[in-house]
Amino acid sequence: MTERRPRGGRAEPRELVELRQLKSTHPELAAAVDMQVELIGMQRRVQARVPLPWIQADAEWVRSQRAQGRPVVRFGDIPIEWSDFRLTLRQTADILRRFDALDEADYRAILQMGRSGSLEGLVGQWYETSAGIHGRDARARLPPDAPAALEQVLVLALRPFLARCVDALASRADLATWSYGYCPLCGWEPDFGAITESGDRRLICGRCLGQWPHEGAGCPFCGNDDRSGMRSFAMGDGRYRVEACDVCRRYLKVHDARYAPRPVLVAVDSIATLPLDAAAMQRGYLA
Repeated sequence: MTERRPRGGRAEPRELVELRQLKSTHPELAAAVDMQVELIGMQRRVQARVPLPWIQADAEWVRSQRAQGRPVVRFGDIPIEWSDFRLTLRQTADILRRFDALDEADYRAILQMGRSGSLEGLVGQWYETSAGIHGRDARARLPPDAPAALEQVLVLALRPFLARCVDALASRADLATWSYGYCPLCGWEPDFGAITESGDRRLICGRCLGQWPHEGAGCPFCGNDDRSGMRSFAMGDGRYRVEACDVCRRYLKVHDARYAPRPVLVAVDSIATLPLDAAAMQRGYLA
């Protein structure tokens, strides 16, 4: 596919080219595509201003973290400039509200929290307690009176800052032997899976978009490796499928590059597979 070149001659990012093509071929996904395009544009603008952080990543320290099941990006490592983060939080909420992905009450409550002096402490606590080693109980990660959609907004608002951490660690931290179902970088759950052209299986973090190898076909959420307790169903061409667990009732969408013209692009593939989300939820599984 030929990439569009905006004024100035710079090629448009592949994700945006693919999203516009998806909107053309699947007009029923137009609103979801438009929201994703706005989120990507906003996150790219923020990320361009975030400095590359210094993160301790010598081999012995990484081995120690890995042995303890601890992600390598601690909250203090993330290069957050808090005025930028407050703006990003507000812009994220604005986009979600504009596309009806956030209700009015949650929107107003999140804007109020963004102006609060306690925001830094709230985000820090949420980040530390949402690392996989602390367990998966979402109720313990945020105040009991927090808006229902706050975690979704925090994930999206923190992503451009965390992405710089991924950039800093991508070539320095050996994560090949990580054996957990949560992200070795930030500790969040996988949001997508990928099968490479050579058949290797990878998981992709829903918060920082980092990737890591994951052997076998077991459930990354609960560790169930009994194949009789796993279900799989796919879209017609085999490019996408759902892997669902009957033990924890969670599911993961997977892009299979062996049947696709390109590697996984999460920003695109998460939208292209919205019909699979609906099919999984109709069967009683949860994302």
